[in-house]
Amino acid sequence: MSSRKLLVTSALPYANGSIHLGHLVEYIQTDIWVRFQKMQGHTVYYVCADDTHGTPIMLRAEKEGLTPEALIARVHGEHFSDFTGFNIRFDQYYSTHSAETRHYSEDIYQKLKAAGLISVRAIEQLYDPVKQMFLPDRFVKGECPKCGAKDQYGDSCEACGAAYTPTELKNPYSAVSGATPIKKASEHFFFRLSDERCADFLRRWTREANHLQAEAANKIYEWLGQAGENKLSDWDISRDAPYFGFEIPGETAKYFYVWLDAPIGYMGSFKHFCANHDVDFDEYWKKDSTTELYHFIGKDILYFHALFWPAMLENSGYRTPTQIFAHGFLTGHGEKMSKSRGTFITAASYLQQQLNPEWLRYYYAAKLNGTLEDIDLNLEDFVARVNSDVVGKFVNIASRCAGFITKRFEGRLVAGEDYRLLQQTIDQHFAAWQAGVIEQAYEARDFSTAVRHIMKRADEVNELIHELAPWDIAKDATKTNELHRACSLGIQMFYLLSSYLKPILPATVEKIEQFLNCSSLKWPTQSSGQFLSSLLLPAGHLINPYQHLMTRIEPKQIEAMIAANKAPSDTQATDVQSKNQPSDIVPIAETISIEDFSKIDLRIARIVDAQHVEGAEKLLKLTLDIGIEQRTVFAGIKSAYDPEKLKGRLTVMVANLAPRKMKFGLSEGMVLAASDPNGTGGLFILSPDEGAKPGMRVK
Repeated sequence: MSSRKLLVTSALPYANGSIHLGHLVEYIQTDIWVRFQKMQGHTVYYVCADDTHGTPIMLRAEKEGLTPEALIARVHGEHFSDFTGFNIRFDQYYSTHSAETRHYSEDIYQKLKAAGLISVRAIEQLYDPVKQMFLPDRFVKGECPKCGAKDQYGDSCEACGAAYTPTELKNPYSAVSGATPIKKASEHFFFRLSDERCADFLRRWTREANHLQAEAANKIYEWLGQAGENKLSDWDISRDAPYFGFEIPGETAKYFYVWLDAPIGYMGSFKHFCANHDVDFDEYWKKDSTTELYHFIGKDILYFHALFWPAMLENSGYRTPTQIFAHGFLTGHGEKMSKSRGTFITAASYLQQQLNPEWLRYYYAAKLNGTLEDIDLNLEDFVARVNSDVVGKFVNIASRCAGFITKRFEGRLVAGEDYRLLQQTIDQHFAAWQAGVIEQAYEARDFSTAVRHIMKRADEVNELIHELAPWDIAKDATKTNELHRACSLGIQMFYLLSSYLKPILPATVEKIEQFLNCSSLKWPTQSSGQFLSSLLLPAGHLINPYQHLMTRIEPKQIEAMIAANKAPSDTQATDVQSKNQPSDIVPIAETISIEDFSKIDLRIARIVDAQHVEGAEKLLKLTLDIGIEQRTVFAGIKSAYDPEKLKGRLTVMVANLAPRKMKFGLSEGMVLAASDPNGTGGLFILSPDEGAKPGMRVK
């Protein structure tokens, strides 16, 4: 088999938040594929970096009283610790805030400018009149101009995948303050993606050499349009000060937009690696490179990686990706990940609850099929599948056989004639293993097919061991050789299965390598016509005493993880040292009787949906679950809350208030909120302590 040279990347995580289990789908998928390729004997470099620039970083740093540099350094350490905890092994994990990324950002920009592919023009931007700042794309939300989906970000739609500018959003609002943004003019720099040179190249590139998965290519064709039909828009690559990033060469107070220098971060990270490991950077990035370049990304950033990125590289004299592999999102029990349900789980909290990271690696592998389909994390299924497959089938093979080998045969597998008979048994029972199918599935990132075949083989081995019943043979002193062969068969087949599972369960297989006394398990490549028995451990091989390899998942571990990830109560604490002066406090109302109060039916309600109300300056439309039914309530809290952040939250409502007909619809109750007399101190909806359920009465 000829050796290949591969450079592999995962999308750069943004340095403005924690790594969660949704992120890990991509990094685990990439890591498994990289480990498989390295087991094939190929030269593979896996690089990544934190995406560190942009207004959100600047705002968070300011809020925390840090410099942006200090913030991104801290987050880099947190991210790298999370990835390491899940046995994701980068050859280089770097930062886009680096001299290398700055160099290639400026180089690509200058080359595009020299090619006439950079234009400058005044544009209108959305400006938050409350915060007095231009709003980054992701700080503007509204309705998608293509499909009408609500609460979409200002750069792309999660519902239909369309890309657009924030000013194209319908009914936009600031995600910072909730205010309706105004438009202000500013001079911006654009990459001319609409230029026919770019459009013609992309039409060719997306149709040749399987650069994209079929479903991804179809989406790109839709965005591109046919020859002569220019559907592409120029790409805004600049932002105004204040901004944390790289200044555009020769300009004042103008910065590269993060989406320009973020993918260039792949180059910057690899350049840093090359400088420290004597690797030729140009061999992997020059125009006529014969090496392979692969990007693993989420389907939500396909537009940027399959249109902007190749067009930038092609027109600045660099090579383009060999293939772009997009994957779907992670859902929790078939729904969007939710903090209120405890399914929005951070990587750190998973590890802090002492859950084995290999459990999740296996579960994801069993779900991933190399397409853009979403995968679902069902925690009950997670427990059942890991306990059944990894512990009950795979590890069980070794635990059933190893003790006899250690106690009765001094730790040595069969040799001589018994080894030959063992080989015959294996070739007779496992001739149809189709090892090539497993290898092909790994190559195609169809890990679910690989896992299915591996576990089918594990079932066959367990069935044969059950038929041979070494525990019964051991009772007959005349059948020592038969016992030795039966237990050696189990260990030999466990050895082969471990090799196939090594990309998925690297830490577990490290323990297995110690147990089996092997320096490093190799990929069991099987040539045409070759018997499986030719791949076994040598005759008389010495193994070490068996030690437990993996425990089962206990339901209480899952319960603890869910509890650790549920959103904390947002109940506002009473400040006994309140800065409010007595004159700022509303006087206590007229005394009422307990009978008067008992007429008010206060109920715990869960906000199942929250939406902006078209044409209303103060109102949000809330859908409330009160246990026995759902109610619609129009609440004047728009200035204080992002609707997306209200979903799933518990609050208190007046359930027996007479319905009120409003111009926007029928309001069937009222949510309770606190504020100062004139509302300048903010609005705070009431939230019960954890444990309260929709429908409970407040007394």
